[in-house]
This record gives sequence, C-alpha cells and structure tokens, in this order.
Amino acid sequence: MGLRDILTGRSQVKAPAPDRLFAISTAYVTLETEHQIVPSGAAAIVFQALATSDFEATIKEMEELVTATCGESGTTVSTQDDSYGYRWMILKGPEGKPSVEDLAVGINAVSGAIEASGHGDRLLCAVFAFLDKSGAQAANSRVYFIYNYKRGFWYPFVPARPDGSAQSDSEQQRSTERELQIKAQIGSEVPIEPELERWFPLWGIPI
Repeated sequence: MGLRDILTGRSQVKAPAPDRLFAISTAYVTLETEHQIVPSGAAAIVFQALATSDFEATIKEMEELVTATCGESGTTVSTQDDSYGYRWMILKGPEGKPSVEDLAVGINAVSGAIEASGHGDRLLCAVFAFLDKSGAQAANSRVYFIYNYKRGFWYPFVPARPDGSAQSDSEQQRSTERELQIKAQIGSEVPIEPELERWFPLWGIPI
C-alpha cells in the first residue's frame, strides 16, 4: 500500500494542523547552512482532480491566485497530470533565487483554495525539492521533503537514482539510510512522521 492508496480512502487518518506546512520555510536554513542540502527552487502540490467544470474552474482560479500571490517574486505555476490520475500544480522560483518561503506561501494558497471549495479530502501532499551537496550521495542528488496533508507530518524521500527518476519498477529504489540521517538532522525543526512505515515513496515526481 502506498501514499496514494492511503489517501484515496483505504485508511482513515486525522486532519493536520495547517500551520505545520510552514515549518519548512525556516528549517531549510538549517538544511542549507549545516547539512549542505539546498533548495532547488521548486515545489508542488498533488491532488486528485475531478472531471467537472466546477473543479476545473477552481484549478484555474488557483493558478491565478498563485500568480497574484507570488507574482512579485517571479514564481511561475504550471499543472500536469501523472499516470496515476493525480494533478500536480508545480511552482518554480526564478533561476538562481530559490525562495522556500515564497513556495510555501504559494502551496498554502492552493491547499486553502481546495479546502475552501469543499474538496480538501482530495489533497494528497506537498513536495519540496532539494539538492544534496553534502557528498553523502552522488553529486546534486535529489532530496524531497513530503508533507502528508492527512497526517500533518513531513518525511524525507531520497530516490537512489541521483536525478530522482525511475524508468521501471526495478529502478524504484530509495536510500533509506540517507533518509534516516536527514531525519536525525532536521527532526527537531519540522514535525516528522513518527511511523516509518508511513514514509511512502512517491515515484515520478516532476520537480
């Protein structure tokens, strides 16, 4: 069972405290200065879309909202659907100026709009992409911090392939050792999911 299965109703979980999302907007400073894990300048929110005109109108409004909210910072927004039928709304900061704070504000605006429209149960997670420059993995390996909206907890996800890709099931491997190291490094600053079996991998992340 994976994260998508959990959040499509196969398991009941508690609703989170929404302010926990913003923990990443301060924790990244420790990640960057003390552990050489630097923001890539991209984040995304993942949700299960509805094939209705009302929901699509909500999506369009959210894009406009994020553009207005983060316009001054140069953050761009785009959407794409994955092979599992989930919609990714992707936020990217301007080249060379990654701002985790701006990305968190944008992601929060989207989740708030989805919840206000009565579709909060369709939220899957938020994902913030980082690059590992510590030498613990291959140069510039991807490190993802995943925020599970239903649980209200973060957890690190480190694909074994440096670019985070997995072209086949046999390549879907993760570095659990590195994930546990990161948990030890940052666990006091963000609410980390305490149940390791809930650190679900999320393959095909487009950021």
